[in-house]
Amino acid sequence: MNLRFSETESAFDYMVTTREYVEQHGKPTAFYSDRHAVFHVSKRDAKTNRMTQFGRVLHELNIELICANSSQAKGRVERANKTLQDRLVKEMRLQHIDNIEQANVWLPDFIADFNHRFAKAAQYPKNMHRPLRESVDELHDIFAWQEPRKVSKSLTFQYDKVIYLIDPTEENQRLVHQVVKVLDRPDGTIAIQYGHRKLGFKVFDKLEDVDQDQIIDNKRLGAVLKFAQAKQQQYDQQQKRSRSKSAPKRTAQQRAIRQLEEMNPVLVHPEQFRPSTRKKP
Repeated sequence: MNLRFSETESAFDYMVTTREYVEQHGKPTAFYSDRHAVFHVSKRDAKTNRMTQFGRVLHELNIELICANSSQAKGRVERANKTLQDRLVKEMRLQHIDNIEQANVWLPDFIADFNHRFAKAAQYPKNMHRPLRESVDELHDIFAWQEPRKVSKSLTFQYDKVIYLIDPTEENQRLVHQVVKVLDRPDGTIAIQYGHRKLGFKVFDKLEDVDQDQIIDNKRLGAVLKFAQAKQQQYDQQQKRSRSKSAPKRTAQQRAIRQLEEMNPVLVHPEQFRPSTRKKP
């Protein structure tokens, strides 16, 4: 009912695929999977509620997640995948498809042809999918990597080696020492939420170049920027300019951003926009 090619089996890739599925078919009663780390927390001493980010997505959508507990059950999950993987390679060779982008565009045609040739009518034909009642904005928030962060006295916090600066409005001043939620979406966008309210913010990336004038001029962030500069020099010396290992894998995000840049670079880098100075005739 849904197929998607990706470079890795990341949580973001599963989120994108699951969203496509529920938007097309509605919400099923349950998903049946193997015990991949995206679906199941295997560490017994893990400091977590034993729910992965993908498990949280399904929980918020009121969809049960059932993980295979035996080799026989896992074989049942993988059997269809083995058939599809063998047939997909041959079909793509006939269609002269040799990259992920072309393959994902072609997959709906393959699904329709495959189901027409091999599908069997269900013994109980009633569609058990439930309607998707969540709005588009709600789905954006649900299908995101969510992390809590505590706000400092200067209305800042750190996530994935990036410092986020919450707009110092009168209402936001009450957020000192409060916990906000970071929404890291598959398309690479970030939102910050407190309760049901989205917060305005600016970003200071410690892996980017530090502007010395910014350190002098910005009194509220002076100490933070100096700390970031010291960290940057440390990363340069150790050649470890990488994101946090505890953060989500971003292969799917990088691909989505590249595709958006190809369509319109200004959508990804709005600072590059330059209005035309030519007068209309």
